[in-house]
Amino acid sequence: MAVETMSIQLSARGDADVVNITDQVSSVVRESGLNDGIATIFSPSATTALTTIEFESGCISDLKRMFDEILPPERNYQHNLKWGDGNGHSHVRAALLKSSFTVPFVDRRLTLGTWQQIIFVDFDNRSRRRKLVVQVMGE
Repeated sequence: MAVETMSIQLSARGDADVVNITDQVSSVVRESGLNDGIATIFSPSATTALTTIEFESGCISDLKRMFDEILPPERNYQHNLKWGDGNGHSHVRAALLKSSFTVPFVDRRLTLGTWQQIIFVDFDNRSRRRKLVVQVMGE
């Protein structure tokens, strides 16, 4: 089994900014030279997450509203009391979704469903440049 490790660079605005990274992950899989296997995307950040969703404005709005309802930024977070950086909600939100996502690929194509896209969510309270690690394993 071969392993290829690459990266994806992106900019995010924070505040639950949702970025569709499906095309970038597909490109990494094609460039890997592997035909069948799995691709794991990892975000080395404590305030970001990866998941899938139908990437359309209604679903994105619903996702953001859900996070605002269950983990509002204005709530008192112990992290904010300790560090004073105001992003306690960002850390807890990211922990709910997780920092990695794995998807199989066959014939160099991701096996996503018809309406399923891979998304990166930046929960931090400011804009940042982000680097995602993509590890492709297979044959």
